[in-house]
Amino acid sequence: MQPFRRGRYQVRLAATPEDVRAAQRLRWLCFIARNGDVDDGTNVDADDMDTDCQHMMVEIAETGQVLCCFRFQHFANGSEISHSYSAQFYNLAALQGFDAPMLEMGRFCVHPEFRDPDIIRSAWMAVSRYVQENGIEMLFGCSSFIGTEPEQHADAFAMLRARHLGPRRWLPRVKAPNVFRFARKLRLMTPDQKRAMAAMPPLLRSYLAMGGWVSDHAVVDPAMRTMHVFTGVEIRAIPPGRKRLLQSSGD
Repeated sequence: MQPFRRGRYQVRLAATPEDVRAAQRLRWLCFIARNGDVDDGTNVDADDMDTDCQHMMVEIAETGQVLCCFRFQHFANGSEISHSYSAQFYNLAALQGFDAPMLEMGRFCVHPEFRDPDIIRSAWMAVSRYVQENGIEMLFGCSSFIGTEPEQHADAFAMLRARHLGPRRWLPRVKAPNVFRFARKLRLMTPDQKRAMAAMPPLLRSYLAMGGWVSDHAVVDPAMRTMHVFTGVEIRAIPPGRKRLLQSSGD
């Protein structure tokens, strides 16, 4: 994908080890610093998956400061899904039969000191271009809730159970040792819609707006101090009124 400009922002793929490190630095500020870890100015969030992924960056064009990033892997079809990040936590055997290109997105974050909605719009514009250029038919990944106590996310999980569980033919099964089976445990709970939406991670809200679906359980990730759900978006199933989220074009 070629770099492009949108207003004051430039969107491009990381091209050098220094670019990747800048993305890893932003990830640390977003995912680790919030837990109170001491920052010496050089801390990064990095793992072995980084070498298998491409890294998308949204930066201020004039200064090069990275404000948003995410990493992604392109799979020819579901037969390759065992190599995904998500497969470490979920049994994805059902999705091995998905016979079209797939894109796993992860570590999506925006600099905590910047609130301009055009930053996220620029990132989704990049996703749109990659999806269209590569014939992607499914987006997937892990959507994370901050904190590891199910009670604080109960309304959100109850809403996911009531409205957004994945189709049985694709539904991931349990693999991780520590999970919260919200589809079972919250089956009698009526969620408070306002509290549920307030607790829903922003990225997950975007997925759900496009007709996305989730696993029936959340994985507790003590390393990241989060709980996450597997999330899938089938491109052909996106409601017509929402397709603009993946069909914008740059300035």
